Amino acid sequence: MGVLLLFNGIFMFLSAFVSIISNDGVILEISLAATTVVIFGSILMFLTKNHSKKIQKKDGYIIVALGWILMSFSGTLPYLFTNSIPNFTNAIFETTSGYTTTGSSILTDIEILPKSIIFWRSTTHWIGGMGIIVLTIAILPLLGVGGMQLFSAEAPGPNSDKLHPRITDTAKRLWYIYVGFTLTETILLKFAGMTFFDAINHSMSTIATGGFSTKNLSLSYWNYNPLIQYIIILFMFISGANFVLSYFVFTGKVQKIFNDEEFKTYFIFIFLSVILVSAVLFFQVDLENTSFNHPQINGKIESSFRHAIFQVIAVITTTGFVTGDFSQWTPFLTIFFFGLMFVGGSAGSTSGGIKIVRHLLMIKSGILEFKRSLHPSAIIRTRYNGSILDQSITYNISGFFILYMLSFAVGALIFGLLGLDIESSLGVSAASLGNVGPAIGNFGPSFTYNELPNLGKWWASFLMLLGRLELFTVLIILSPFFWKKH
Repeated sequence: MGVLLLFNGIFMFLSAFVSIISNDGVILEISLAATTVVIFGSILMFLTKNHSKKIQKKDGYIIVALGWILMSFSGTLPYLFTNSIPNFTNAIFETTSGYTTTGSSILTDIEILPKSIIFWRSTTHWIGGMGIIVLTIAILPLLGVGGMQLFSAEAPGPNSDKLHPRITDTAKRLWYIYVGFTLTETILLKFAGMTFFDAINHSMSTIATGGFSTKNLSLSYWNYNPLIQYIIILFMFISGANFVLSYFVFTGKVQKIFNDEEFKTYFIFIFLSVILVSAVLFFQVDLENTSFNHPQINGKIESSFRHAIFQVIAVITTTGFVTGDFSQWTPFLTIFFFGLMFVGGSAGSTSGGIKIVRHLLMIKSGILEFKRSLHPSAIIRTRYNGSILDQSITYNISGFFILYMLSFAVGALIFGLLGLDIESSLGVSAASLGNVGPAIGNFGPSFTYNELPNLGKWWASFLMLLGRLELFTVLIILSPFFWKKH
């Protein structure tokens, strides 16, 4: 916990440096926030310096869950100390949304904030994207062999492909790729027409599949510059794919991408979805009036395609950037994008949601049940990427899906109890649990979450954390049998 706070404080000092450069007048406040966090982190590290570094699986779950809560609470200090978000409930919502890379926001006017606070807001995305726990393991391998427990509890998706026998080296390789993509996108966005400040902020949000923008209109602010949007489309797509595949590309093992069933499904599903949405936009939607009133400059065919591919990838990868309000396009597209909130990106990516591989394996298992019914004596096993899957993985995925849908239903019921209408309740529950960001109803792309009741903000924050840590990590420590001594 001390190490996590130390990292948080260091990144806050980086925001203080941005305050110096931009001369936005809050250098003392951010420095005080950073100093406070570093002091508390140092105290925790000092008090526990002689404790055993070897941890068990139970310890891994506790550290990850409590670590994210601690990060979220400490991450509110820059907002509170600078008075950018003076309300603690709003600050915890914004911070949790940042670290969980959800992208939901209570801010009604982002552009009036000090630049250092905007940068800190994007930084919370970047830290949470690959996971502050993995970062800790990569930089300070203090947890020894117990690191694998942390990585399995933190890494998104049902499979944690190891690139190297030692988990610390795996984490380092993932972070090299993560940093490399961030820098590359920043450079491309700068050359495409963004300011350097806008470019670095949007790169951090994109690679983390977060969705925080420096503009009130999000990416629709650049509807006049399609190149910027196409660059972000590319990096959203890359970030929604398994980062292990990116590692294979850089090591010359490109064939592994084409042999990966999840990636092929991810690509084909996006391709078909884009064709469908493009057609509906072209024939049924007036984009001039439903894309935040920015002119479409390259004709309706290109605009329809660009808005379609941008929003499809933004929702599937749970990035949450918007070029237009998809909830105002047509009723069909509102329902369609609501459904996409349950898809999620690939396992091993920074995306939220259920994940492509889980959908794929559930469909495979369902089809095999037909075969088993016809041939009850036959031994029919589920295969994935050419290998026979252990039955426990299938059970795990089924359990995850049931818990996910149950969490969504309970989430929507609670929001309804707090006074939200049906559409908003369903939308906020799905968007929070899936770490998508923009929902439907009164909390769609054209609105913020500022009007959500205070209790609703705390409940949404819990759902964000629950979804970001793949349900089990949080729910298991809430179960009575987890605390029983065996």
